Amino acid sequence: MDGEWIGVVGLGFLGRGIATCLLAHGFRVVAYTIGEHEYQVARDYIAKGINELIDRASFPPSLRDEWPERFREAKGFADFAECGFVIESVFEDLAVKQGVFDELEAVLKESTPIGSNTSAIPISLLQKGRRFPTRCLGMHFAEPAYATRFLELIKGDQTSDAVLQKAEDLGRRNGKEPSLVQQDIPGFIANRLGYAMYREAIYLLESGIADAETIDRAFRNACGLWATLCGPFRWIDITGGPALYARAMRRVLPTLSTSGELPKTLQTMLAENRRGVIDGKGFYDYEPGDASRWENLLHEHAWEVWRLHQRYSPLRPAEP
Repeated sequence: MDGEWIGVVGLGFLGRGIATCLLAHGFRVVAYTIGEHEYQVARDYIAKGINELIDRASFPPSLRDEWPERFREAKGFADFAECGFVIESVFEDLAVKQGVFDELEAVLKESTPIGSNTSAIPISLLQKGRRFPTRCLGMHFAEPAYATRFLELIKGDQTSDAVLQKAEDLGRRNGKEPSLVQQDIPGFIANRLGYAMYREAIYLLESGIADAETIDRAFRNACGLWATLCGPFRWIDITGGPALYARAMRRVLPTLSTSGELPKTLQTMLAENRRGVIDGKGFYDYEPGDASRWENLLHEHAWEVWRLHQRYSPLRPAEP
């Protein structure tokens, strides 16, 4: 991929972060969004992200002046024709993403992989009707994309092993630790684990076991201790072993929520279109300015996790 342009379609929060990550790691990026204002927002975001990488992660200061030379604003989809890889990161809507794939297929070479940044849309659905479905895969990033190690690569029913390998190589070259999802299952890995936890948290809330703040505190002070160091299987191994957990699970599992319905609390919030920090209404109430405060806290925390990762990296399994 050396010397090739990487395409990014969509410059929302994650799209901007993906572009920042690629530019910080030396790639040339051609990006497309709608409207000059959105390009300006993206440029400001990228500049801020590059500064964070220089100040917090020891990236070379020369990046401040050099990255704009490797960033091109696309005038249309034709500008992606020479890209060696394209990442789509538009609105989480199947029809919108299919429309983008149609546009890309009209201009890209047959061999150019197309990755869809999605958290839940089945990749196999995006592959249907494609001229070259084997080149399509899922690429699930996390915000802020230039600072986090997270990247899920999802293999659709028709994704080729060669394309999956190329995406893994691209991820590693951008500081990610890719998780390869070998089957196109709803929610992939991280979100399935997360949704199970969210459902149980809401079940505890609705059952009157505790209020939202107490449930958050318990989770933060328990899972927050180990989740950035290891996953659930490693945690089981180093805190008593599978046999111990099996005995405890026999008593607890029958009491957990197994409902397949959307919790009533979320049904009500959906009807009221509660959007959390965006409109000040969620499980908590938010004052003006709280959204930026929580965004800054997220970034600060991401860098703390990054530093811990650098310190304890010898504990990670050896790279293949």
